[in-house]
Amino acid sequence: MPKNSKVTQREHSSEHVTESVADLLAHQEPVDYKRSVLNVTGEAWDKQKEGDEDLDAENRPAWNSKLQYILAQIGYSVGLGNVWRFPYLCQKNGGGAYLVPYLVLLIIIGLPLFFLELAVGQRIRRGSIGVWNYICPRLGGIGYASCLVCFFVGLYYNVIIGWSIFYFFKSFQYPLPWSECPIVKNGSMAVVETECERSSATTYFWYRETLDISNSISESGGLNWKMTLCLLVAWSLVGLAMIKGIQSSGKVMYFSSLFPYVVLVCFLVRGLLLRGAVDGIMHMFTPKLDKMLDPQVWREAATQVFFALGLGFGGVIAFSSYNKQDNNCHFDATLVSFINFFTSVLATLVVFAVLGFKANIMNEKCVVENAEKILGYLNTNVLSHDLIPPHVNFSHLTAKDYNEMYRVIMTVKEGHFKELGLDACLLEDELNKSVQGTGLAFIAFTEAMTHFPASPFWSVMFFLMLINLGLGSMIGTMSGITTPIIDTFKVRKEVFTVGCCIFAFVVGLIFVQRSGNYFVTMFDDYSATLPLTVVVILENIAVAWIYGTKKFMQELTEMLGFRPYQFYYYTWKYVSPICMAVLMTASIIQLGVSPPGYSAWIREEAAEKFLFYPTWAMAILISLIILASLPLPLVFILRQFHLVSDGSNALSVTYKKGRMMKDISNLEDNDETRFILSKVPSETPSPMPTHRSYLGPGSNSPMEMSSAPNGRYGSGYLLASTPESEL
Repeated sequence: MPKNSKVTQREHSSEHVTESVADLLAHQEPVDYKRSVLNVTGEAWDKQKEGDEDLDAENRPAWNSKLQYILAQIGYSVGLGNVWRFPYLCQKNGGGAYLVPYLVLLIIIGLPLFFLELAVGQRIRRGSIGVWNYICPRLGGIGYASCLVCFFVGLYYNVIIGWSIFYFFKSFQYPLPWSECPIVKNGSMAVVETECERSSATTYFWYRETLDISNSISESGGLNWKMTLCLLVAWSLVGLAMIKGIQSSGKVMYFSSLFPYVVLVCFLVRGLLLRGAVDGIMHMFTPKLDKMLDPQVWREAATQVFFALGLGFGGVIAFSSYNKQDNNCHFDATLVSFINFFTSVLATLVVFAVLGFKANIMNEKCVVENAEKILGYLNTNVLSHDLIPPHVNFSHLTAKDYNEMYRVIMTVKEGHFKELGLDACLLEDELNKSVQGTGLAFIAFTEAMTHFPASPFWSVMFFLMLINLGLGSMIGTMSGITTPIIDTFKVRKEVFTVGCCIFAFVVGLIFVQRSGNYFVTMFDDYSATLPLTVVVILENIAVAWIYGTKKFMQELTEMLGFRPYQFYYYTWKYVSPICMAVLMTASIIQLGVSPPGYSAWIREEAAEKFLFYPTWAMAILISLIILASLPLPLVFILRQFHLVSDGSNALSVTYKKGRMMKDISNLEDNDETRFILSKVPSETPSPMPTHRSYLGPGSNSPMEMSSAPNGRYGSGYLLASTPESEL
């Protein structure tokens, strides 16, 4: 035995020997206990299987650099919702005042839960299925539910990328095809398309040229071949990005994560130079403080925080599982959370600078149209010339002059004012027209860009940004499916990825029918919200109350080299579960109060109309929620009544690199302590490599702190002893 070993040193000391077996065996030569009497599993030694396990433990893919990993997490969390959902919520819920509840909820819900998912993924180094099987086998359904939700979301999310691809290719022409209404021949006369004339050029292009939408969800109308081709391109892009796992998707992230910021900054600079941009930004950040007391505002802020960070999908866990175990995931959680927030604010500035410009254009158009009406009334003596202020010049009529005329006419002609059909043409009214989602990206924003100088260039940039934002989120969403499935069932990465993309494309054909947009709305509203809320609550409970917050904090101390703030202890154990339970209750109430329906585009009326879902669509809607949530009770029942094995009685001991690693995945606490060196749980050796890390002021030593089991999916090494009485 080496002279400098701890045992040798203790031989010459009168100090009481308390050295663990880990120290005694640290300098011994490796012994293959798979083929020895310490193989307590009763399984025959399989050289091939052992080689596969060793290879899996030692050669798990890893990020090429910390930057690549951070960009992947940013690309996943920063998505289309930051551009077209956050600005809408900000405008709807009090402007600048909305930022206060959002930031508060980001800190007390978003950041702790995001840190929790990063930590469990990095600690256990498996996808969502393996992570929750390790932490609590009876709640192993969390991982399967996450995979199902990822699949549902990926189905319709990629359709949105397909739409963006269509607009991207249509942008390479001048003038832009949605800048003017099409002219159709009616006999010998050329007239403007009626549907377009009654709506607008951009609205017509979206509903008729792009979607060729039917009047209701019940009218399928067959496949839209243009959208089918775009969907195929979208899934091909995702498949190519995912084919080699993080080796390929990591490289894609360098572009897909950074390019949107370049575009947003360019749009912000260009937007600020537009006439009326300041009006939009001032309207955006004018705080309506009374809104902060509205519970609905806090509910919508919590929902946005929840989905903005991608909690519960499994993508966060999947990306984190490819990290080294000593990576500072606390720093990562804080950095990504606040980059996500500032990206939302940046996108909001861009959106409202552009919408402020659009509001001014539309307001001027309104003034011109109504001024022509007034001139007509003056020429036909319906109105007296005495009603027009002397300084008003109809050839250079300003919005201020029109408003003055409007008030005078409304006062004098009070009894017959409605018959005149004059509009107020207030800039505030234009700015208050809330738009979100596809209405913002494919109608409002595209209409504003038609008035830009060099409009095709800005259109190409905008839709390329949407494609990259969507692609970054899709890579994370698909990782939430592929990583846990590949980890758990050991399927070939390339084969499974290609098969998954092909299957998703075939199922996704439902979204490229003429009624496909209505199915996108259904999936977006109901397939993820409630199931994901339940998933995240159970994740929180599994770690904080079943696995144990203290034990988890101790493992984080070993892993990070410092003890996380007590803030996380209390948020994980009390604050986050309560807030998430309130959010789930509010979501259920909201589903009950708001009748399930959708906005249909009626061709004959050239307008949207709210319709209720038919019975068969309601059945699909309910099935989506049940199917996404089904793995949770199903796995619990199967494992509670031992209908399937959860590995709770399995203990395989292998000897690797001079240290033993035990497989105690899913052991009960009482069973587990019988097999570890000490029978006192607090004295159980750490699953982490034996090093002395700094725990912060007032902390105990690592040996005193370590109490967590290593589990099937742990990557640390642990020395184990099995008393003969237990054999």
